[in-house]
Amino acid sequence: MDALNVSIAFFLLVVGVCQVLRCLSKRLLSPGTHGCLAGEFAGSFQLCTSCLELRMLMQFGPWAGGFGLDVVLTLLFLLSAVHGASFDGASANPTVCLQEFLLLESSLAVAVAKLLAQAVGAGTGWALTRLYWSWELTQLHFIQNLMAPECSSSIRASLPHAAFVEGSCSFLFHLVLLRVQQSHPLYRVPALAATVTFLTYTAGPYTGAFFNPALATATTFQCSGSSFWDYIQVYWLGPLAGMLAALLLFQGNIPRLFQKNLLYSQKSKYKVPKAKVTAQVEGDKPQRKRKEGKSNSEPRA
Repeated sequence: MDALNVSIAFFLLVVGVCQVLRCLSKRLLSPGTHGCLAGEFAGSFQLCTSCLELRMLMQFGPWAGGFGLDVVLTLLFLLSAVHGASFDGASANPTVCLQEFLLLESSLAVAVAKLLAQAVGAGTGWALTRLYWSWELTQLHFIQNLMAPECSSSIRASLPHAAFVEGSCSFLFHLVLLRVQQSHPLYRVPALAATVTFLTYTAGPYTGAFFNPALATATTFQCSGSSFWDYIQVYWLGPLAGMLAALLLFQGNIPRLFQKNLLYSQKSKYKVPKAKVTAQVEGDKPQRKRKEGKSNSEPRA
């Protein structure tokens, strides 16, 4: 359990350093620069380092660390909740940035700046985590440091199946995100954390369940066993297709591309007042009575 305690201390240190970075950037930078650059950099760095350490625990923990998958999934849920509570509006996910752009919530320049900050943050997190592993503080880190140069691909299914799995994970994640993004953080954070934990548990054996292109690029693209184009199809095109499908299902359209709702009918803004219709119906009754009276008053033969 010493290895687990060292990893937990590492998680806390990373979250603390990123939180200090966010506070400093808020004071020293403009709100736009903080949101586009510093916030996304800190979020991607925090997410990438945590994911790499968790993957190491998940891979070697059951047979070398003395703890099972349940411990790792519990840590995943808690870390996802911490990420959701501390990201301060950052997404650390390229598909979320593209979703905001398609929803007209950000401009093209803002979206590109966020994508670049996420790439730099994920790359920095990967480099510093590798440096941290090289210190070999625990037996797990020693094993990871030995096996890191010979890592294998996370794609353990056929290419279409793997792309479908990543797309399905992205589809479900973005559906939940669209549903709860306006909710109170007390409900939004646990809902997203539970979704990430469930998707990782179910899809992890097939693709690693990243559904985050920046995270997948920093984590598994350098591993052997699959070509670069295979990685692009599974970890970039798959999540992107899943995001577009979720957005289309939730909105009925994609505002950046077209305004017409393709799935749901639009109700007319103009309604006929019921009072006028009732008045017209009631106004017809005396006229009918008069006509009936006239017909009855006619002389009979």
